[in-house]
Amino acid sequence: MPENKNTEYKREYIEDIRKTIIAFANTDGGTLYIGVNDDGSVCGVADTDDTMLGVTNMLRDAIKPDVSLFVDVDVRTMEEKSVIAVTVQRGTARPYYIAGKGIRPEGVYIRQGASNAPSTETAILAMIRETAGDHYEDARSLEQQLSFTQAEEYFRKKNIPFGEQQKRILKLIGEDHTYTNLALLLSDQCTHTIKLAVFDGTTKSDFEDRKEFTGALLKQLEDAFAYIDQFNHTHSEIRGLDRIDNRDYPPEAIREALLNAVVHREYAFFSGTMISIFSDRMELITTGGLVRGITKDDILLGVSVLRNRNLADVFYRLHLIEAYGIGLTKIKECYSDFPVQPKIEVTDNAFKITLPNKNNSALPEIAYKNLTKREAEVIKLFDTQEMITRSIIQEKLGCSQTTAINTLRDMVKKGLLLKSGGGMNTVYYKK
Repeated sequence: MPENKNTEYKREYIEDIRKTIIAFANTDGGTLYIGVNDDGSVCGVADTDDTMLGVTNMLRDAIKPDVSLFVDVDVRTMEEKSVIAVTVQRGTARPYYIAGKGIRPEGVYIRQGASNAPSTETAILAMIRETAGDHYEDARSLEQQLSFTQAEEYFRKKNIPFGEQQKRILKLIGEDHTYTNLALLLSDQCTHTIKLAVFDGTTKSDFEDRKEFTGALLKQLEDAFAYIDQFNHTHSEIRGLDRIDNRDYPPEAIREALLNAVVHREYAFFSGTMISIFSDRMELITTGGLVRGITKDDILLGVSVLRNRNLADVFYRLHLIEAYGIGLTKIKECYSDFPVQPKIEVTDNAFKITLPNKNNSALPEIAYKNLTKREAEVIKLFDTQEMITRSIIQEKLGCSQTTAINTLRDMVKKGLLLKSGGGMNTVYYKK
C-alpha cells in the first residue's frame, strides 16, 4: 500500500519521525511503519527493543503536550520481518508541537496528503479554539517560553506564594501542562499593552505627552496608575481656617476604572487599552463590548458577568478587587456630590468610561457647591438615559408640572443642562 494521509514508511528510526507523529495527532491520526522502504517493500528492524525505546523516549521528551496517551507502539511481523508500528490517534490537546520550537508554524505540523507540512498560524488558532473553547484566557499560549519576574515580585510584595502549584491552581498552567493565555498576560512577555496620551485642551489636536506600558499586566497597572497620578493635579482652597485639597480625579475612581478596563478587556483582540487625559475629562477605552446577554442597564445596577474569570480571580486573590460587580458603583459614589457624572458608552466591540475633571474651570462654581437635592436627583437620571423631558421629571421625582418646569429652568440658567427644541418637543441634555 502506498503512503497516504494516514500511512507513512520509514526505513529506520530517525529524529524526523516526530514530525509525522505530530502531524497525525494534529490531523486525523495514522500509522507510521519503521522498517519499511518508501516504496512499501519491507526491510525490517534489526533491534526492535532499542528502536521502541527510542520512540517512547522521543514521545516523552520531544513532543508537547503529552501525546503518549494517543500513541501505541508495537512490533509486527511483515514478510517474516520485524517492523515497528507507531499508531497515532487524533489528539484532544491539539496543537501538538516540537518541544524546542513552541506553538508556532515551525513547530506545529499537519498532514497534507502523504507529507507533513508546517501549520499556518490560522490553523493553529483554530486548533486551540477547538480544543480549549472560546475563552481566550483558557487557551494555550502560542508563546511557551515565559518568565514571571514581574509577577513574582508583585506576589512577593503581597506576601502571597506564586510557585508551580499556585500557577496550576490559578489556571496559568493547563491540564495539558502547558502555559495558558492567562499565563501570557501575567508574564514578562505579555504582548498586550496600555497606551496613555495627555492632551492640551479638550480635543486631540495638541499632544502634551504619551506613554505605552508593557510587561506583565500587574506591572502595567502599577505603572499606568503612577503615571496618571502625575497629571492628576491638586487644587487647594481655604475654608475658614482649613485648607481643602481637591484632586482633578478621585484616585479611587481612577483605580476602579483602570481595573475594570484590564479585567473585562477582550484579549483575543490585539488593540491596547487606550487612556486619554484632557483638560476637562479622562477617557478609558477598552476592546470588548458587554458579555452576551448583558445590557448597559444591568451593569449600572451592579450585575457582573466576567469575560476573564480566571484573571479576575487572580486580581481578587491579590486584593485588587474586593468583589465582582461593584467597580462602577464605586466610581459613581466618587462623583455623588458632583453635577457632572461619569459617562459609560458601549458598542458591540468596545467599552468606554469617561471621568469628569472635578476641578474643570469650565464648570460653573455654583454647579458643584450649591446643588439642591432636587437638582441632584435630576442629574442622577442621566445615569440611565441620554436626555430627559419635563414629563420624565414629574414622573421620576413625583413633583408637580410647575415644580418640574421651574427646576429645569433654573438648571439651564446655572449651566447644568442644555435645552433643545420647543413646546411639546422640548428635551434637556446634561452639559
